[in-house]
Amino acid sequence: MKILVPVKRVIDYNVKVRVKADGTGVDLANVKMSMNPFDEIAVEEAIRLKEKGVATEVIAVSIGVKQAQETLRTALAMGADRAVLIVAADDVHTDIEPLAVAKLLKGVIDAEEPGLVICGKQAIDNDMNATGQMLSALLGWSQATFASELELEGDKAKVTREVDGGLQTIEVSLPAIVTVDLRLNEPRYASLPNIMKAKKKPLEEKSPADYDVDVTPRLSVVKTDEPSERAAGVKVASVDELLVKLKDEAGVI
Repeated sequence: MKILVPVKRVIDYNVKVRVKADGTGVDLANVKMSMNPFDEIAVEEAIRLKEKGVATEVIAVSIGVKQAQETLRTALAMGADRAVLIVAADDVHTDIEPLAVAKLLKGVIDAEEPGLVICGKQAIDNDMNATGQMLSALLGWSQATFASELELEGDKAKVTREVDGGLQTIEVSLPAIVTVDLRLNEPRYASLPNIMKAKKKPLEEKSPADYDVDVTPRLSVVKTDEPSERAAGVKVASVDELLVKLKDEAGVI
């Protein structure tokens, strides 16, 4: 069984994001970029399934700018077998919207015919949390979101999901789309020998036209602002004073 893993190139999670002076977006000049952390967990899970003998091949896919090759090479160094890059933008500030990403992924899936797609639940740059669900709808496949545990048994996948009330375990039929949460696993570090080997692994380059998909954006960013600074706290002398402030000043009770 093939496993397909979509990965996205985003600002490294350790970097403090800066907003452009004109408010048109986030400043990406000389900023370290890396694989979306949720996608990294998805790659790790796919590799573990291959190591268990459940999967025969792991294919990493990225959609965006040409520089996403670096992100795919990271996935290959971790243990993915090959990669597909769909160059859908020339400007690093152009973000391909979830519906366009889902349509492109459907095209790749139609060509590769994987038995399972594992992807991050969301990207940390736009927090859309939509691509996996849209892809499931386009394909007509089962879906299991926010996975913290994943077990494959024959033509079924047992998935433990993180929900507001705790944990929910469901069983879905394969093929399926699984979006993963933080507690599924701890991604491995790529060793130097594997990083060198990754340079020789196949990386196929495609374009949206190859899949007859229009990636013209439907959304426009009106304005981007820095988060407001946290206001200083105040000390109160008694519970009664605290209640008065919560009621009259904060308006929360």
